[in-house]
Amino acid sequence: MMQIMRKKSVLALILIPVLLMTLGESLAQRRGRRYQDWIDPADRRGIPNWERDQHFQKDVFTFVRIRYESGYGRGWGGGGWATDFPDSDLNFPYRLQQLTSLRVDPQYKVLELTDPDLFNYPFIYLIEPGRMVLRDDEVRALRRYLLNGGFLMVDDFWGEDEWANLEQELNRVFPDRKPQELPLEHPIFHCVYDLKEKPQVPSIHAWLGSGMSYERWDADTVHYRALFDDKGRMMAIICHNTDLGDGWEREGENVEYFREYSEKKSYPMGINIVVYAMTH
Repeated sequence: MMQIMRKKSVLALILIPVLLMTLGESLAQRRGRRYQDWIDPADRRGIPNWERDQHFQKDVFTFVRIRYESGYGRGWGGGGWATDFPDSDLNFPYRLQQLTSLRVDPQYKVLELTDPDLFNYPFIYLIEPGRMVLRDDEVRALRRYLLNGGFLMVDDFWGEDEWANLEQELNRVFPDRKPQELPLEHPIFHCVYDLKEKPQVPSIHAWLGSGMSYERWDADTVHYRALFDDKGRMMAIICHNTDLGDGWEREGENVEYFREYSEKKSYPMGINIVVYAMTH
């Protein structure tokens, strides 16, 4: 049996939501950084480390980012797949282990959809798919991964053109399944943090420039859509017209942005998504 089927055992304890740390603490004082041409996985960029339980070395949640080919290219030096990397991939697991009882690996992973190791991880994160074009082998790999129990989170793309591109790629993966809009009443918005609205998070640069929560004229309404398997299990959540990852990456750059977006929206929604994915 694939290790992916062990995902429910990761949550041995009931998750306990607590208040997020204030911006004044050491982690939040660190300024976010963009990815470089090459990233040393051992460089934690000032983010605290922690030891994994020796008895559960493999039975932990690992944040896995998907590297894909697109108009930006596949290399480490740039690409839509690498937006907010690596700070979001370090900050989010840190907050996840800090704010819940989930056992979390402090080290993220970057994998391609065709990597055989993908099936060892029940949760994958894919960002900026507005110009993403999957190869045929990537389409087959993603379909197999999702139908075998994996969960995909898609984040940070804006407007109708980018949605049309992703919809086209998803149709290649599942020609017979269409993304369904999730109502606010869905448990994914309430399973740990009880959210009163669907969170919309702009990039810090867009917010500083306009003061608005959306980045484009045709992206004022946030959407959370999902793909389900034949048994009704959610296989993927698609976060459209929002950028949760920037709230993770940029949490230390601006007090107001942290308070309004990282603390109230990005982390609560991200934690809800992971907890829901790992328990349903």
